[in-house]
Amino acid sequence: MPFLLGKLPPNILGELLGRIPLDDPDIVVGPGIGMDCAVLRFGDRLLIAKSDPVTLTSDGLGHYLVSVNANDVATTGARPRWLLVTLLLPEQKSDLALVSDLMDQINRSCRELGIALVGGHTEITSGLDRPIAVGALLGEVEEGQLITPRGARPGDRILLTKGVPIEGTAIIGREMAEELTRKLGSKVAAAARAFAHQPGISVTADARIATAAAQVTAMHDPTEGGLITALWELAEASNRHLAVDPAAVPIPELSRQICSSMNIDPLATIASGALLVTAAPEDAARIKAALLSEGIACADIGTVGEGPAGLERLTNDGYVPWPMPERDELARLLENRGG
Repeated sequence: MPFLLGKLPPNILGELLGRIPLDDPDIVVGPGIGMDCAVLRFGDRLLIAKSDPVTLTSDGLGHYLVSVNANDVATTGARPRWLLVTLLLPEQKSDLALVSDLMDQINRSCRELGIALVGGHTEITSGLDRPIAVGALLGEVEEGQLITPRGARPGDRILLTKGVPIEGTAIIGREMAEELTRKLGSKVAAAARAFAHQPGISVTADARIATAAAQVTAMHDPTEGGLITALWELAEASNRHLAVDPAAVPIPELSRQICSSMNIDPLATIASGALLVTAAPEDAARIKAALLSEGIACADIGTVGEGPAGLERLTNDGYVPWPMPERDELARLLENRGG
């Protein structure tokens, strides 16, 4: 049976990753579910390596590309440094204006985050109806400062910054502007498009503030599959059982309104712009206060328990299992509409 649009099913992905030999002694962290970055020993420091494509939107492609790659590197406590970009451009639809605009977006976003664009590849590719961009980003961190999703500990609180789904809201505003305007009006559509920049899909500042405020045990940024999938990835990576109160999850009113109009679950919709942080209760309180003092919303949404890996949500009947979504809600929405 063919796979659906989006990520590979986690059981399939896990089996494939298990085939990869990891016999190089300089590999500190290799591939795994919820492990978005590789970590390599590089002299007296650690090199962080990350790759990520942008496939669900073409509007603002360069900004999305830099942000989503930098987000993952930042969750390790590292400074994002060097970016390589592969641009695959559709034939008969690509011209100098398109390529120039993409490069301007990438250069601008790199400058904002202190990243150097050091290389890549560009080509006109058959079979595409829109540009596809793939980034490979390197960062560096001192060994004692490394943070991975494996570090979540029993008793930790789970914090979420900004809210969800910021990225999904922005993509709907850009890729489904006409339908959104018909349903909710042009002002809502314009506000949705602006969500990519305000509150924004970057979490590099969130991660920097959190790690400076107190001891962080794990960080993970929700992307495809939304918050629920990100929580499952965190649970799998740390082999911990997470208990979350969905009512505590911040959902911007604009996002709530748009998701309701499109009949999609905001907690299972692509969600760059939010950051999951785990920390001991006293550290979590300091982290939350530091983020709020910098104007970044932050909510305590749950707790980390003992293993094995699992996820529960609070309901009127107590905690019940919270299954991982089969696919991202936005991917389903775009596919159903031929996007």
